[in-house]
Amino acid sequence: MEEQRIERWRLILGRTADPQGDVPLKGQAQGMDKVLEALYDTDRKAGLGSSAPNVNRWLGDIRRYFPTPVVQLLQRDALHRLGLERMLLEPELLESIEPDVSLVGTILSLNKAMPDETRETARQVVRKIAAQLEKRLDNPMRQAIHGSLDRSVRNRRPRFNELNWHATIRANLRHYQKAWNTIIPEKLIGYGRKQAQLKDIILLVDQSGSMATSVVYAGILGCIMASLRSVRTSLVAFDTSVVDLSDHLHDPVELLFATQLGGGTDIGKALAYAQPLIRRPNDTIIVLISDLYEGGREADMLKRITEIKASGADFIALLALNDQGAPSFDKNIAGKLAELAIPAFACTPDQFPGLMAAAIKKQSLSQWMAREGIVAKN
Repeated sequence: MEEQRIERWRLILGRTADPQGDVPLKGQAQGMDKVLEALYDTDRKAGLGSSAPNVNRWLGDIRRYFPTPVVQLLQRDALHRLGLERMLLEPELLESIEPDVSLVGTILSLNKAMPDETRETARQVVRKIAAQLEKRLDNPMRQAIHGSLDRSVRNRRPRFNELNWHATIRANLRHYQKAWNTIIPEKLIGYGRKQAQLKDIILLVDQSGSMATSVVYAGILGCIMASLRSVRTSLVAFDTSVVDLSDHLHDPVELLFATQLGGGTDIGKALAYAQPLIRRPNDTIIVLISDLYEGGREADMLKRITEIKASGADFIALLALNDQGAPSFDKNIAGKLAELAIPAFACTPDQFPGLMAAAIKKQSLSQWMAREGIVAKN
């Protein structure tokens, strides 16, 4: 047991902690040490280098020795520490990578630089992680939005395809007929105007480089919401220019490749584009996803936010939509939003469906944040 503990510390600290080789590593431990040394030992950085065979072999080795979450972490470190973004430009290397959300963000940022022979492989990687995220987030989002709308709009004379079977059965349990082993309902409960678009949700997504992961999650969640007929969803990406990606909401891969990560930030310009999209203010929710580092005129941005709130629309400011929490953000602007009763906070993708449900039901955002353990940043 003591030998295993010493061996683990040797793997953590690296060869420099044991220059005399007093803790010999054998078998798998020796292989793990080699791949970690290639990445983290300063003297060995050039050892991994930019050689495609070396990188490909290293990618295979880390998958052999470590579980998937650790593999994804090592890949991210390799991209940043060793400058291996070029490996994403070669199909044979791209095929060896374990997909994760951060990697998708890097792929999207390199989209314009990719040669044609790599682009399809890159799309396959993005498609794989998009499918995983949809599988994880689709049902919670549907349940949250349908549930919040269903409770607010009940239909006592529903058509067959509008029946809320669970609510109808519960309401008619006393009419159970033992002789026929069935319930004869006295009243029917439906979901209401299921075909009507009861709420408008506008996502304004900052696509500057620091927001890459948030862009990926926003794209996936936006596509899920767009598939629900009870809400009308728009997604507008912006940096110093604005592009409406709502026409791509039918396909998350198409949408993500339509983004252009990098560049500056002009929130005011995005808000100016969004204001005419507000057709029914009392039934509109605007979600700004940005670190708030405004490159345009701060006064114009705050003026437009004030106008949007005064119109009756709900305004939500998310500093990040990811699993890592809030990155660096502009505390000055976050404080000014707080003065407008708009808390700025980070939200995980798993919390986002609940956030939308609370907004649809016009519940107190502060109370929802308290239940989720979220603290406003200002």
